[in-house]
Formats: sequence, C-alpha cells, structure tokens
Amino acid sequence: MQADPVDYMARAQWLRAVVLGANDGLVSVASLMVGVGAAGQSAKATLVSGLAGLVAGACSMAIGEYVSVYAQYDIEVAERERRRRECGSEKEGVEEEEGRLPNPLLAAAASALAFSLGAVPPLLAGGFISSWGVRVGVVCAVSSLGLAGFGAAGAVLGGANVPNSVLRVLIGGWSAMLVTYGVLRVSGLVFGMHVSSV
Repeated sequence: MQADPVDYMARAQWLRAVVLGANDGLVSVASLMVGVGAAGQSAKATLVSGLAGLVAGACSMAIGEYVSVYAQYDIEVAERERRRRECGSEKEGVEEEEGRLPNPLLAAAASALAFSLGAVPPLLAGGFISSWGVRVGVVCAVSSLGLAGFGAAGAVLGGANVPNSVLRVLIGGWSAMLVTYGVLRVSGLVFGMHVSSV
C-alpha cells in the first residue's frame, strides 16, 4: 500500500513561522552579543543585552505575525462571504472551509516561542564567558551550528535542497553578525568606548 504523498504546501504557513522565528532569534541575539562585545562591554553587559534582545525580539515577532495573519484572516473571511452571497450557502464545501481559517493568536505564539528558542543557544553559550575573544568565538561557533541545523530542518520539512538551504542560512547569519560587529566596533571608537583588542 503506497503512502500518501506529503503535502508540502500545507506545511508552508507553520513552517515559515517556526523556521523564520527561530532563525531570527538566533541571528538577532548572536549579532547583538557579538556587536556589544565589539564595543568592549563586559560579559554581564553582553548577557543583559542578549536577554533584552530575546524579550524585545519575541514580542516584535509575535505582534508582527499577529498583524500579518489577522490581515490574511480578514481577507479570507471577506472572500468567503462574497462567494457565499454569489453561490448561496448550500454550495458544497463552503462551510467545510470555515475550519481552515488561519489563527492569528496561534501564529503569534508560535513565532514568539520559536524566536525565544532560537535566541537561547547564543545567550547561554556566550553570556557567562568573561574573556572577550573566547566569548565572541563561542557565540559565533554555536550560532553557526544552530543556523546550519535550522537550514537543514527547514529544507527537510519543506522538501527543498538541504545543502543550498544550509548555505543560504549560514551566509545570511554570518553577514548579519559581521555587519553588527563592524558598525558597533566603529561606534565604540567614535564615542570613545574602550574597545577590546581582537
């Protein structure tokens, strides 16, 4: 007996929210911690900055996802109401679709949770290391492993090419960390902050 083919399109909505949220959490907090380290801040300041990034980012993701999915919900409700008026409520399948409407609260919660889970590895990896160079190296290494894992998981669940997905996610994450490091390093020099030597 042949198994039913996987409906990858049906996974698209929740997969996008989870992978995007986790990836954003990892990249945002790792970049923030590397950037704060570039300005020569202490391990405690780096930890607090990372924690602030986790909370602010999770809230931002939740609100953004809620607004986005609620807009989709409104559009779908309006479209179904239009079809109901045109075809009549007896049209087969119109009522069956009611249970398939997107859930804005569920999407918001999933995004916030995914962001938070993605932010935890760099926060725990580098938040308690006093040496600046070791801290930045550990955050970058742990973040790279996490990014590769998210890229691979997203590709497998979405039926896409795994190496391409992993490479794309790694390049994006490394770029974000490098840009944040560079901007804050220059800012630290401009504003006369003590900058740790590489």
